[in-house]
Amino acid sequence: MDETANNTPTVSIDKAIEDALNVVGQEREKEIISRRFGLFDRKETLEQIGEMLGITRERVRQLEKAILIRLKIATEEDKIPSVNAVERIIIRDLAENGRVGRVQDISARVVGKNESTRYRPHIAFLSELSPKLTVVSENDDYHHAIGIGEHGDEKAVKKNVDEVVKTIKTNGEPIHIEALHDKLSYEHPNHVSGLATVSKKLAELKNVWGLTKWPTVNPKNIRDKIYVILADNGKPMHFSEIANAIKDSDFKRKNVTTQAIHNELIKDKRFVLIGRGIYALDSWGYNKGTVSDIITETLREAGEPLHRDEIVRRVLKKRQVKETTILLNLQSKKEFKRVAKAVYSLADTPAA
Repeated sequence: MDETANNTPTVSIDKAIEDALNVVGQEREKEIISRRFGLFDRKETLEQIGEMLGITRERVRQLEKAILIRLKIATEEDKIPSVNAVERIIIRDLAENGRVGRVQDISARVVGKNESTRYRPHIAFLSELSPKLTVVSENDDYHHAIGIGEHGDEKAVKKNVDEVVKTIKTNGEPIHIEALHDKLSYEHPNHVSGLATVSKKLAELKNVWGLTKWPTVNPKNIRDKIYVILADNGKPMHFSEIANAIKDSDFKRKNVTTQAIHNELIKDKRFVLIGRGIYALDSWGYNKGTVSDIITETLREAGEPLHRDEIVRRVLKKRQVKETTILLNLQSKKEFKRVAKAVYSLADTPAA
């Protein structure tokens, strides 16, 4: 069967599942393999299937193993052409997307996001039958994944994934995929990205990879998302702009209110109010305080009187306010005194 002819990938997959189950033959064995992989409903445990069929857990395990061996041999001998056709679809996808990847990502690319959840167990099952594919079983450290067999077995894939994790840990902060690739010895950044997706210890945001505990790549709460938006924008933003940016982002759970964003900005020390509703990151050199506080800080840093134009220029680097607001503070606050025409110093500065 030619999967590129009048068949969509979903039709090819449906046909492959049907043909594979026909090879299985006996109804009881079909039930076992269908329920274990969740082909038509949720996945079931050995115990659940054994209870349903009236046999022991161990007997279910033995039968499952025997069925898979029989199907793998049939696939290798090209006795189930439709399964081999799906194998080619998966290999083509992996060849274009890093040679290895999570089952859910492969499914989304092959059948589309709308059908991905439904076909995920089908793709996982058919991959188990393929002699040309490597399957990485899910555990606490790795996602359920599939790789092109000629590039390594499950043990080799895990070793390569661990190398990527170690490199990111050693780097000590999130790193762009291009820079990460430069630190490793793979042919293309896609290969590194594919491996990174397999690890449960890593997260990615806009091609920047880091540990899942690092909020800049894996923002879990509103404050972390605000931080990512501001850092990505690279300049101060009004709280309403931040709210809109989060709603337009790829974040999970991005339904936030403008008021909630404003409340979190006020509470977190990482964010500095620098104008009416405008916030910046404290790491950009902005400090908290009123305009009067910033003028005081500016004059103290200068260590000498400054012309009002110079004061305005320096304060505007730290606050997004109107020039008239700065001038009004200079002229009306008792903390400042005019020592010459348009020249000001702190009131507590001794006269020269």
